[in-house]
Formats: sequence, C-alpha cells, structure tokens
Amino acid sequence: MSMVLNEDQMMLKDAVRGYCLTNAPVSVLRYLRDQQSEDGFSRELWRQMVDLGWAGMTIPEQYDGFGFGYGGLEIVLEETGRTLVPTPLVSTVLLCATAINLGGSEEQKSALLPAIVKGELIMALALEETPFHNPTRIATTARPQGAGYVLNGSKQLVIDGHIADKLIVVARTAGGQDDKEGISLFMVDRTATGVDVRRTLMVDSRNAAHVTLNNVQVDEEALLGDLHNGFIVLEKTLDIGRIGLAAEMLGNAQEVFDRIIDYLKQREQFGVLIGSFQGLQHRAAHMYSELELCRSAVRRAFDELDGAQEDIPILASIAKAKLSEVLCNISNEGVQMHGGIGMTDEFDIGFYLKRARVAQVLLGDATFHRDRYATLSGF
Repeated sequence: MSMVLNEDQMMLKDAVRGYCLTNAPVSVLRYLRDQQSEDGFSRELWRQMVDLGWAGMTIPEQYDGFGFGYGGLEIVLEETGRTLVPTPLVSTVLLCATAINLGGSEEQKSALLPAIVKGELIMALALEETPFHNPTRIATTARPQGAGYVLNGSKQLVIDGHIADKLIVVARTAGGQDDKEGISLFMVDRTATGVDVRRTLMVDSRNAAHVTLNNVQVDEEALLGDLHNGFIVLEKTLDIGRIGLAAEMLGNAQEVFDRIIDYLKQREQFGVLIGSFQGLQHRAAHMYSELELCRSAVRRAFDELDGAQEDIPILASIAKAKLSEVLCNISNEGVQMHGGIGMTDEFDIGFYLKRARVAQVLLGDATFHRDRYATLSGF
C-alpha cells in the first residue's frame, strides 16, 4: 500500500487543481445560487469535465472508459471538493456508474456506461426514505405485473434527482421493511408516467430532489442485477460512494484549513499577527494532525478499491466517520477564526460550513458509521 501519489497521479492532481481554480472557483457556486439556476450546475463546465475524461475514470475501456482506476477519481473528487464545484460526479459516476458496472447485464453496461463517459446521460440513485441514512428501510414496492413491474413509493434526498435522465430506484420485491433480502434495483426514466420529481433547495446549494412513484410501470429489462438480491450490489455501491464522498470532504477540509492559515498570517490584532497567538497555533496544529489522519484513511480505502478489495466495508466506514467528524470541526474553526466576517455571506468560508453539514449526513453520518464499524468488527 502506498500513501504517496505516483507520477501520473501527481500530474492529474495538478491538472485538475489548475482547471478548478481557473474555471470553477467558489464564485461559480455563488453565481448559480444567486441566479437561482434551474439546473443547479453548469452544463458547459460539465461538458468540459467530460472532455477532460473525468466521467470515464473508473469505467472499463471496453465501455469507452479510461480505466484510470478509483485512485484517479479520488483526485478529481478531492480537488472539486476544494472549490465546491457542483457537478454530477457523485450521483452519476461514483454511484450509478458503479452500480451498473457491478450489477448490470452486458446489454445494460453497453447501453449506459458509454453514454455516461460521453456526458450524454446523467443518473441519480433514489435510495433514502427516512431523514437518516438507512439503506435497508425500504418501503417503496415493485410488484410484478405482466412482463414487468409496477413501482410505488417515495424517496428523499435524491442527489441530482431533478436533472437526471434516469433514476436507479431501490425498491422492495419481497421480505419485511428492514430486511436486506428482497431488495431490488430498477432503472426508471425520470420522465416516465407516474414519476414526480421535485427539487429540494439544500442549504449548501447541492442538487437534491424528492421523488414520488405512483404506479410507475417498467419492463423486466429495467431490473438491475438479480431480483430480491439487489442489496449485494447496493451495499458495494454505497461503500464506494462513501469513500468517494470522503475524498470530496477531504478536499473541503483541506481548503478551509489552507484559508485559515492564510488568514492567521494576515490578520492583526493588538498590533501583532494573530498567527503568533499560541492558542491559535495549538488549534491549527490539531487540525493539521487530524487532516493527515483523514488523508491516510481515504488513500488507504482507495488503494484497496484498486487492489485486493478486502475490508472495503470497514475502510469505507472508517473514512466516512472520520471525515464527517473532522470536516465538522474544521468548518467550525474556519468560521470562528475568521471572526465576524466569517459569518457574512460575502465571505466564502460560510459555503464550506454549509457543505460540511450536508456532506456529514449523506450516505451515513459519523454515528451511523461508528456503529457499523463496531458491528462489522464483531463488537
């Protein structure tokens, strides 16, 4: 296992950082928010990112991808996390492309994955049904009818749901409400009859939606993976998503820390730089140490994704729990150390605080993953 980026990864990191700083700084998110953009992201920027190959990082070459591996996607997510650039990377590439690659038939992979690589298809995972992450609490149903199924239920916090062309809907085809068995995955067109998608305005301006399914009819080819056994694919997809989200959160946290250090070097109080105050130095040193632990957790998890893929569930929960905790603390420190101006909308640091609060709960908060880690470890 290597915690150091290789030469190709360093080149990619420099290229992605340069692109984001030049073309997608925080001011892009601010502009989209202030203009009340219906899409919530820039299609022009997304097209440029697709042209740079970001959408095909983890997709096999046989489906027009680049096979760079999850280590490459980690770099992209971390750097886009530093500038809070709104993209369908998490929803379409990290979650849905992964689910298709893990559970899709050859026909589904051939039809959908190249379209994702080319930027022709945006997808969203419709999973959550409660205010807190609970991937087995599925009340949405899919009942057999004729040569297909009829779906009924509702989903919340569907990332990029209102801009998605297709949804991967998690539904129950057998078993009780909290059973892992009996969960199946279905691909549904967002514009299909009976699908109602309503955008949710998130505090961090991240795209999300509430989805209602009312007697939505799909054919049997819409089933992704095996009937009743979709949780196997779903759990693997969620773990990869959690690791990827942790990488984005690492970028968030690193940018806040860098801004704190810059501010400590510039702000004067009582005629001296506040960076000379020992109490603030101690707090900065603690943040630095925590960031290094987070970086190790994320790199270790991505290294395993591109390697033997052992202990992925445990590594995913470690990374997500640690980043949820650390990003919360660092975003708080960012506002506090900037003082009064940190509370103003004109200052960018508040955007990171808001993103931290949403990212903490996506795909499970620190409490969820500590409990999961204990369960997986036999405690």
